[in-house]
Amino acid sequence: MAFMEKPPVMKVLLDDTVPLTALIEASQSLQSHTEYIIRVQRGISMDNSWQIVRRYSDFDMLNNSLQISGLSLPLPPKKLIGNMDREFIAERQKGLQNYLNFITSNHILCNHEQVKKFLDPNNYSANYTEIALQQVSMFFRSEPKWEVVEPLKEMGWRFRKRYFLMKSKNQPKENLVLSWADLGPDKFLQDKDFQWAIKLLPSWTHPYIYRITFATASESSALVIRPFNDKGTLKDLIYKAKPKDPFLKKYCNPRKIQGLELHQIKNFGRQILEALKFLHDRGFSYGHLQSSNVMLEGETCKLMDIENALLGLPSFYRSYFTQFRKINTLENIDVHCFGHLLYEMTYGRPPDSIPLDQFPPAPSLTVVPVLESILSCEACKNGVPSITQLLQMPLFNDVTLMNSEKPQFKIPTKLKEALKTAKECMEKRLSEEQKLIYQHRRLTRAQSHHGSEEEKKKRKILARKKSKRTNCDAGEEQPMKCNSNNSAGSGASSPLTSPSSPTPPSTTGNSTVLIPASPPPPAAPPPPPIRKDVPTEPANPSVNGRDRVALLSSIQNFSKGVLKKAVTNDHSVARIS
Repeated sequence: MAFMEKPPVMKVLLDDTVPLTALIEASQSLQSHTEYIIRVQRGISMDNSWQIVRRYSDFDMLNNSLQISGLSLPLPPKKLIGNMDREFIAERQKGLQNYLNFITSNHILCNHEQVKKFLDPNNYSANYTEIALQQVSMFFRSEPKWEVVEPLKEMGWRFRKRYFLMKSKNQPKENLVLSWADLGPDKFLQDKDFQWAIKLLPSWTHPYIYRITFATASESSALVIRPFNDKGTLKDLIYKAKPKDPFLKKYCNPRKIQGLELHQIKNFGRQILEALKFLHDRGFSYGHLQSSNVMLEGETCKLMDIENALLGLPSFYRSYFTQFRKINTLENIDVHCFGHLLYEMTYGRPPDSIPLDQFPPAPSLTVVPVLESILSCEACKNGVPSITQLLQMPLFNDVTLMNSEKPQFKIPTKLKEALKTAKECMEKRLSEEQKLIYQHRRLTRAQSHHGSEEEKKKRKILARKKSKRTNCDAGEEQPMKCNSNNSAGSGASSPLTSPSSPTPPSTTGNSTVLIPASPPPPAAPPPPPIRKDVPTEPANPSVNGRDRVALLSSIQNFSKGVLKKAVTNDHSVARIS
């Protein structure tokens, strides 16, 4: 029976895992205090940004709420005297920007409820504890056999998901935990199919999947009851934490960093992979593998929160795998998340960043190849192995499974088709988001490249070379015109003489000389040299001496300035006037 009669109006399905970035744009001093104007952006789009105004006291309140993490947070110290000086305000602004960068880059802090409310008060102003109590109270009106023992505050990382320690009146000695959660942006099942799938959850059993005692849902949220384990999760084992403590206190700054033993890594890893393979073989998407979603029962690992995929909740590691376009299916997501979990089991802490170029020494040589196949640069770029391929690797293929419990996991054919359609919608949304991030990254790299000092110098050098080449081309333009016109006018292919050294006309026949279209004023040509093989005296005494002297004088005093243009057969030629 649904525990909520009417869904909330105008419900907004935000993806809370999309990173928020904050930049202090300016500060303004009022009479008694200073306000800082902050530009907050969700994701990569500048269109999805807004301004908030915060005082130093607001930063201080946020910092106090995060002290439970045990981290050394870089908030600038208080100052009572001189805190309105211009230089001090500028210096404090730099310190506050550094503080914002620190908390928004920490994977656990950035998903904390108080950080979200500080940066985005419009979307995160609701009291989620009160909403959860109202929903649970409605549920208990129709189900009187359950009773609440105590609320478990901030036990998980999702602030839209609340936990309560429960007891059943039929079995008062058994401790149970109730989890209530809102629906998420990946909820693509139709309401009828969604209700059907939620009701089937308690009937599904598997040796490596944590059992569910009761489950129900409404149009806007879901409620699940399962046994409470005092020993806690796999993450509690790694971090030596108490299960009931808040998430920030347990996992943000562990006191002792130590990985598990090799036999635990092998056994737990094999069991988790077997559970993942079982789910994917039956068309059920998981996508929420992390060490705090793996319950321990002795030496057996059991996956928890398999209902998250039905509710459409985003994965804890979503901000990681959205950066890699090859991780675009639900199986790829589970393999990628398994790499995070295996790294945590091996080294006692999560990886600082993804992808990884090098890995620290591991308890066995067979561990690092598995990590490299999932978290290395090559794997993130070219694709990760399948779950079946991971099971065949030397680290896991020799593990003997002792549990003989027979799984019961029946999904009707009609519901299986609905789950398949929802899975395709989830993968499509992921691919579209990855495409936008990829395009944004390329644009950012191009802008960074063109804005670098080295690139600016290259552009200046190219500009100078281009300017010189343009000047040279302008200086050579006139001679090139001469060559073009002369070639067209004469049709000859013989080399042309320079305008400054004209060829003297022949003494026989009709002499023609090619003239440039716009020659510069010519200098007076020197007298042509007298060839030694030409006799200075007439060979024939009958030739008139005066005519020869006149001819020689005419040659010596020749100047092309006395030439006139004449048109003959459509060609520009010159003749002696």
